[in-house]
Amino acid sequence: MSANVSKANRVILLMGASLLLTLASFGLFAVAQQTEPPKASSNKPTNDRQSNANDSKPVEEIKETKKELFSGKVVLLQEALKRRGVKSFDEFKSQAVLETDAGELIPIVPDWRGRAFFQDERLRDRRVDLVAIRQKAAPYLQVLMIFVFDDKGTRHYMDYWCDVCSIPMYEIKPCDCCQAEIRLRLQRQELPTFVKPKP
Repeated sequence: MSANVSKANRVILLMGASLLLTLASFGLFAVAQQTEPPKASSNKPTNDRQSNANDSKPVEEIKETKKELFSGKVVLLQEALKRRGVKSFDEFKSQAVLETDAGELIPIVPDWRGRAFFQDERLRDRRVDLVAIRQKAAPYLQVLMIFVFDDKGTRHYMDYWCDVCSIPMYEIKPCDCCQAEIRLRLQRQELPTFVKPKP
């Protein structure tokens, strides 16, 4: 008799456990139905346009930056600061800057064109006209064309020239083609019309 009772109790316990598991699974399913998983980022055209517009904004600003004429002398920053009574250390020793006619010091970017001022002392401490761009948020001058003046005040367009290959270059290095030495070339030339100052 007692064995039958205990067997019956086991069956009841198993049925109860099974019932609880079933109810629990239904409860979890209901919760899962109510709680939606986070959606993956949708590729809506409006959002894409907004993000692309924000990403490309600096590039657009660069494209819209106007080419301007900057005149003065290119000097080394440390020397220019020393003349103004400002002491600086050797980190500024090789930084080339344009000292404008108004006395402003504009640092020059040592890129494909501006690098010549860092390499070639013949281009410094003499009057120059630079066709360049300067972005609003960055005070650095990105030089596009270099014009230097001789002792008589004649304007010349400046580049470097390989006499063997007849190709221009814009920094001091062996010729890109034949590896021969190149020379500083000055050609008498007027300013391009898009930057000529108004009379």
